[in-house]
Amino acid sequence: MSATLVRFGAALFFTLAVAPGPVRPAAAEAIETRIERHGEYITVNASALMQVDARIAWEVLTDYDHLAQFIPDMKSSRVVSRSGNRVRVEQKGDFGFFFYRQPVEVMLEVVEEPWRRIDARRISGNIRDLETRYELKASDAGVKLDYIGRFIPEFSVPPFFGMAMVRKVIERRFRAMVEEIVRRDALARGRPKD
Repeated sequence: MSATLVRFGAALFFTLAVAPGPVRPAAAEAIETRIERHGEYITVNASALMQVDARIAWEVLTDYDHLAQFIPDMKSSRVVSRSGNRVRVEQKGDFGFFFYRQPVEVMLEVVEEPWRRIDARRISGNIRDLETRYELKASDAGVKLDYIGRFIPEFSVPPFFGMAMVRKVIERRFRAMVEEIVRRDALARGRPKD
């Protein structure tokens, strides 16, 4: 994985989104996730196939200033600076499940390749290492969203239920991102959300 991969690192922590209110769930069979531990790193691979406009998917993925409105456990997200296709994004929130909660703060350097790919890496924060990537691929079958990420949290992940907790959080956030894309696409087309 290159030194610059995208936002779920925080995307993992944050960039996976949820829309408020009732939303038609994205087809569960179209979403796949794989989360594994490799040494200190936790790696994530997730994908979804959606019948949406790729431009809408891109708009959701790059809606940095409004992510906290639809991403679970994100308290704030804001663009700190932008220069061409490079964006610095500060994000704050919580990472956890049930009674276990850890505050997360991260500054990301995001590199956008419009309509195709978003790479991000941690610059600072309480995630020791983070690299993520979102890729969009349009075809006759629909728009495929792929997420690849790896991270080392600065805080400890509980030994007995840690990976199960990470898996639930990641799956929930990725599904929420997909649902927000589907929701916005339906609004753009004038279709009902459910």
